[in-house]
Amino acid sequence: MKIIVIGKSGQLAWELAQLSSPEQTIVCLGRDDINLSDVFSLETMLTQKKADAVINASAYTAVDKAESDIENAYALNTKAVGNLAQACKRLAIPLLHISTDFVFQGDKGSPYLPHDIIKPLGVYGDSKAQGEQLVADIYPERSAIIRTSWVYSSHGNNFVKTMLNLMATKPELGVISDQIGTPTYAKGLAQACLSLLKQQVTGIFHYTDTGVASWYDFAIAIQNFGIELGLLDKKIAIKPITTEQYPTPAKRPHYSVLDKSSLIKALPELQLCHWQAQLKNMMIALKNSANQS
Repeated sequence: MKIIVIGKSGQLAWELAQLSSPEQTIVCLGRDDINLSDVFSLETMLTQKKADAVINASAYTAVDKAESDIENAYALNTKAVGNLAQACKRLAIPLLHISTDFVFQGDKGSPYLPHDIIKPLGVYGDSKAQGEQLVADIYPERSAIIRTSWVYSSHGNNFVKTMLNLMATKPELGVISDQIGTPTYAKGLAQACLSLLKQQVTGIFHYTDTGVASWYDFAIAIQNFGIELGLLDKKIAIKPITTEQYPTPAKRPHYSVLDKSSLIKALPELQLCHWQAQLKNMMIALKNSANQS
């Protein structure tokens, strides 16, 4: 099986590439390798690469910048996704599209189910929601959508690495405590993506690690594991702050915990882990890669 991953520089694409094997060859294509604005070009490239399946891990993810860079956000998160769905349909190959908790408003107060009403708060969420809709409308027979949240990896830029850098250089930090969700290690997400493709499951699903956290809880855990693993040499004060105290151009959902029960039912062999256990696994990987370099 040859899986083409759209996206090369992102965290999920990198983790997927690590899972390549003789049984399932994974090839990641970046923006220089593929033209997402043209269906015929996509179809030609996928044919040349002999794709058996496609994972779309490419997205415009700069949430705040999207509020002013509207055209580019919709170009990548909506139009390109529709083009990809059309190309995959013409070639009759499965498509797995990655989406986000930002499609929800964040006022439910209990974990969001895949078919709950979506109501994005900003350009990023709306562009992703429209991309989802195009996949569902164009290619329902062989497509799947996974929504996820708060993704991080030992590769690329993310909250974990930012916090480690700040904790090493600042005397104290204020971290938002009233936005609630679930951190997700991209390595586990990558494994879930491959399981979905293998089982040829269609529809909309949610994947995150298990448990619930605020960004403040996440930061505290990062510091604790950082000290334990020797990635940090001292503790600093971390203070909880509100969203109002840290205004951003884009509104974030206050509560975006995702219900994973339908995914667990579809993939009973899938092993889900608590976010703190996965965070420690990632930070061990981060330490090991630092020691090797």
